[in-house]
Amino acid sequence: MFGWRRRNRTGRKTGRSKKQQFKLDKESVLPNHFRCPISLDLMKDPVTLSSGITYDRESIEKWLEDGNFTCPVTNQVLRSFDRIPNHILRKMIQEWCQENQNSGVERIPTPKVPVTGTEVYEILSSIEASMKRLDQCGFLESLKKINKWGFESERNRKCIVDNGTATTLANAFVTFSSDDHHQSLESHNYNVLEEILSSLNWMFPLENDARKILGSKPSLNKLVLLMKRRDFLSTKNAILVVEELCYDQEFIEALVGIEEVQEVLVRFIKEPICHAITKASLMVIFSMVSSSNHDHERIKTQFAEMGLVTLVLNMLIDGEKHLNEIALGVFDRILDSKEGREAACGNDLTMPVLVKKILRVSELATEYSVSSIWKLSRIEKQSNEGRVLFEALQVGAFQKLVLLLQCGCGDSTKEKATQLLKLLNPYRAGLECIESSDFKNLKRSF
Repeated sequence: MFGWRRRNRTGRKTGRSKKQQFKLDKESVLPNHFRCPISLDLMKDPVTLSSGITYDRESIEKWLEDGNFTCPVTNQVLRSFDRIPNHILRKMIQEWCQENQNSGVERIPTPKVPVTGTEVYEILSSIEASMKRLDQCGFLESLKKINKWGFESERNRKCIVDNGTATTLANAFVTFSSDDHHQSLESHNYNVLEEILSSLNWMFPLENDARKILGSKPSLNKLVLLMKRRDFLSTKNAILVVEELCYDQEFIEALVGIEEVQEVLVRFIKEPICHAITKASLMVIFSMVSSSNHDHERIKTQFAEMGLVTLVLNMLIDGEKHLNEIALGVFDRILDSKEGREAACGNDLTMPVLVKKILRVSELATEYSVSSIWKLSRIEKQSNEGRVLFEALQVGAFQKLVLLLQCGCGDSTKEKATQLLKLLNPYRAGLECIESSDFKNLKRSF
């Protein structure tokens, strides 16, 4: 039972495994001049500063990005921030790794030279020239180069984004969209637009200028057109860009005015393609039904009439946990409309699902669940029917709400929970509460 204790040099056990011992041995033979002075790890891409000291590129760039202007070792102010690749030292490190391969040391690959701001500026100038000529081939060739740089390293992606690439691509999207007078799904510009969206997807979050440009009427019309196209990649890229833009109130108001956009979004919920598209669709719908626009009641009514209440309830039963919070938010907002409340009251899943989600998903999901029950109960109180409250008690709402107050919640949720307990209390006599997990066998409404 004491086998874990260390042994002395005569043969007793130590607490180190062979793997740990090997790691220590490997580190002990690593030449000091191969270590980065900052991280103390083996340098993979050694670069030399104007001070003459060599560092691993990743470590020294982080140091400089944090606002430091001195050499970490000498503490002298740097005359320039140029990082000169130390090819001789890098080759020495690679040779050492090669010689020690039998000891488990992996050879570091020859690093690619990172892209510079100047190179990005030059390729963007080339893109803008191609846009003016409506030269699709030249444009795609330049875009291909940007994507190649971007996927080589995180540093390249940052450099590309920081130099305004997203704004240039947003302008390109509008330019090639405007050039298409037929608004056809088989437009000769279709491939160009699809490639632009694919590139923008790895540049999130988009800068404000890019967001404003993509929110223009020609861009919005084309985004919805691409969403309608039954092609996985174009659909996914388009809806993800729309999701990225949907936090802007002006964009949402413009999006609502696009014909058929609501039907397309509901179709993505009804006929799920992948988690990313479903989540993005829910986020866009949530932004639309949360809008303070004077037309927001009409939007909620339309979604309710399209059957979104039932679709969301079914999703909450079988859907992934990470979608539950957004789905509950959409459900809560739709209940602000008369049609939404009628659809919810007419569905046998409503109360079991809402009670089940309290304290199960997240604090925000609990807030939406309580709010939804509160809205349905308050409306019913005015009609003096009591059916919703009766159903809530049957699936254990009273106990769940008491537990919620004991665990703690936000002021708004606490107030609604307290009001619900007062509404439920008169109906408790003679009712047997059941576990809220017993709703799975209830017949669904489709």
